Amino acid sequence: MGHKMQRDDRAANLTGGVDRRGFLMGTAGVLGGLWAGPAIAQGGMVGGQAEWAQSYDVGGQKTRNIVTPHPILSGATIQATEGAIRLYQDIVAKGGHLPLPAGQRLKLGTRHPNVQPLRDRLIELGDLSPNVGGGQVFDSYVDAAIKRYQARHGLTPTGVVGAQTYAALNTSAQIRLKQLEVNLVRLRSYSGNLGARYVTTNIPAAYVETVDNGQVATRHVAGVGKIDRQSPIMTAKILDVNFNPTWTVPASIIKKDLIPLMRKNPNYLTEQKIRIINRQGQEIAPAQVNWNSEEATQYMFRQDPGGEFNSLGFVRINIANPHGVYMHDTPAKGIFGDDYRFVSSGCVRVQNVRDYIYWILQDNPQWTREAIDAALRSGQRQDARPREPIPVYWVYITAWGTPEGVIQFRDDIYGRDGVGPGAVTEALREGDDRPE
Repeated sequence: MGHKMQRDDRAANLTGGVDRRGFLMGTAGVLGGLWAGPAIAQGGMVGGQAEWAQSYDVGGQKTRNIVTPHPILSGATIQATEGAIRLYQDIVAKGGHLPLPAGQRLKLGTRHPNVQPLRDRLIELGDLSPNVGGGQVFDSYVDAAIKRYQARHGLTPTGVVGAQTYAALNTSAQIRLKQLEVNLVRLRSYSGNLGARYVTTNIPAAYVETVDNGQVATRHVAGVGKIDRQSPIMTAKILDVNFNPTWTVPASIIKKDLIPLMRKNPNYLTEQKIRIINRQGQEIAPAQVNWNSEEATQYMFRQDPGGEFNSLGFVRINIANPHGVYMHDTPAKGIFGDDYRFVSSGCVRVQNVRDYIYWILQDNPQWTREAIDAALRSGQRQDARPREPIPVYWVYITAWGTPEGVIQFRDDIYGRDGVGPGAVTEALREGDDRPE
């Protein structure tokens, strides 16, 4: 893929000679090593969930939460991941991790015998200093360490040790080492010239980052494909942006979702402003369709524009690919506050999409921020293009190191690492580590 990227001298210094604790904790703190998820967003709580409030009439969020400027697809990340592998090889050689007793929910102020083995694990992983005392009390030091641990594993850093945090903690060091080794190969496959400006969607981490000249410009929480409707791993290009788009329901969704919904609620299409168009281009009423058959698959279903209800929200970003997927806004912004964001039929939903659009169109003088804002407010269907098509990489990276000394892990949601089913994913479905 072209010339090898320059490796970062700072990364070499950090990963070449530091001890395990220094690497795992990082010089700037794990919560900042790589912006890890929705709970660190600056906008606070919206509707009970951590989510940036998104308005199309006021200034959007910028890059305040980005501490590392290094893209995940970079020589610096490769070198840091190599260092992480050496550290986990050492852990495995010493016998790995003993399982933690997982029956007791732990949080700040808890006194329980299970707190001591938790302390020991956090010290072993470098999230907790060995110089802050010990015992059976879940104190503020343990609380901060657990939040660091949760953040670098893609969990909302609540400080509460429940089902999903236990699932991550009890994933063996051997599995973690295997993840790092598998993902190093993936990272190296992107070590060529990716372009001066490009976008990366990391599917298992469910986030999007934009890159300018080797530096991260913005990061966005994302919603990606369900396990049975996976987002594809691919290389594509952004061609254009559609403001206030209509949504044509894909055939797979008509069969899997729309027909069953209409059987339960005959008013569903009307409520969602979805029109039925026959092969002659004529609109027909829902009552004319036999919903107890598959007759509906013969028609086109098109949802009216409207960011408050349209499944694509205010914006669709078209990317050339053979899978028929794209990136878009969503009216269901509550998903961005969830740890489990594998919710789509393969497309990628982007949080704070307006900032993403600003970045895409920044080289097109016709589309200033004011023009973009006006287009969004207008409610009218409009199209815009970047000056040049922008490369987009949808990748599958579940484990990596950062030059700041943080090792990140995500669950193998699609089962591509060869390490067995994702325990954290199952726990996310069943448990809740949010404060009571």
